[in-house]
Amino acid sequence: MSGPAASSKSVVLDAIRAAGTISRVGLIKTTGFTAPTISNLVRKLIDEGLVVETGHAKSTGGKRPVLLQLDHTSRYAVGVHLDHGVITYALTNLGGTVVARISRPGAGAEKPAVVVARIAAEIAALIDGVGVEPARILGVGLVFPGPVDAARGIGGPPDAGPAPAMRQWTGFPLASALGQVTALPVVLDNDSTAAALGEHWTGGFGAATSAAALYMGTGIGAGLVIGGVTYRGPSGNVGELGHVCVAADGPRCWCGAQGCVEALAGPAAVVAAARSDPAAARATGLAVPARRPSVVADFAAISRAARRGEPHALALLERSARHVGVAARTLANLIDLEVLVLTGPSLAAAGSVYLPIVRHELRASFSRGTHTVDVRLSRSAATASAVGAAALVLESELVPLGYGPRPPERGRPTESAS
Repeated sequence: MSGPAASSKSVVLDAIRAAGTISRVGLIKTTGFTAPTISNLVRKLIDEGLVVETGHAKSTGGKRPVLLQLDHTSRYAVGVHLDHGVITYALTNLGGTVVARISRPGAGAEKPAVVVARIAAEIAALIDGVGVEPARILGVGLVFPGPVDAARGIGGPPDAGPAPAMRQWTGFPLASALGQVTALPVVLDNDSTAAALGEHWTGGFGAATSAAALYMGTGIGAGLVIGGVTYRGPSGNVGELGHVCVAADGPRCWCGAQGCVEALAGPAAVVAAARSDPAAARATGLAVPARRPSVVADFAAISRAARRGEPHALALLERSARHVGVAARTLANLIDLEVLVLTGPSLAAAGSVYLPIVRHELRASFSRGTHTVDVRLSRSAATASAVGAAALVLESELVPLGYGPRPPERGRPTESAS
């Protein structure tokens, strides 16, 4: 869809998605469009197979109004979370429900072109595995640890580049390369932002008008949803919570600054601290070098030891959680946060340790006299970014233009001109 008519259809589609079922009269009230405009747009959406009529609402004195809803099986979206240790895939239907998900080995030290070819093959296998017609796939959302270079893909500060584990991806034309081998539109974003979008689409933020997802995978980030809209900032690099300074004289971070929470308390810092302590290394199984080192896998090993009550592992995680909680309190004070969801593969492993400590820190937020900050664990922490990546594609189709990144235009199955 493109142009003013496309924007109008997006408004109507999003209203139907948000309502679940709604009548044409309800759409007029919700969107402010005239009755002829709604009639025309709904007819087009039905013709395109995106919307179906389903039963009737109660009568209010005349004919019972016909109810409309999305045809959830009419289109699908693929989400891919590209990371050093694991690549996670999710296939969702038009309503955002996950139809299938898989995890495969991460990018590691492989050349980007080799990884992209593998991603394309794994996307094809995912789609084929559930029997979805390829023509019904709207596109691919591809997310990765920031920073994002909107023109090329994975970026980073000029004097530092991207996170150390992804340095070989600097400047690689990620969207165009994947689009070429899949023949699908590709939209890129940061994994933390995608996690927040996924929470928003699946109801994890409830009715909050100021919400955030605190994401921990290889690093630390945050995605923000303000007034129901995913906030990205002018360059798509909002929410770099891992680079909030929590110790002015602290260690130097890979980003070039000092005292960042990621340098002090991120998963890589926790793993390094465990390896440097012989007792902790033995207790967590990190004394034996891994054949393919992965920060997320090593952090998960520390988390398992902590859940068993191993004191060295528990102390490392609690120290990290206090620093993360302080950074989260800074975020809460800046945007008057109502809901904070803890998510990402590292918090899927260690959420039981981090949740009470982050909650304790946020009890001291500046807004505490007016409202508390609701801190909760994500229901899909391990795959949140992949689900959010698929939601990026759905957002580009269902949400009015200008709310987020959009993939290149491509023909849709049975779509009439708009």
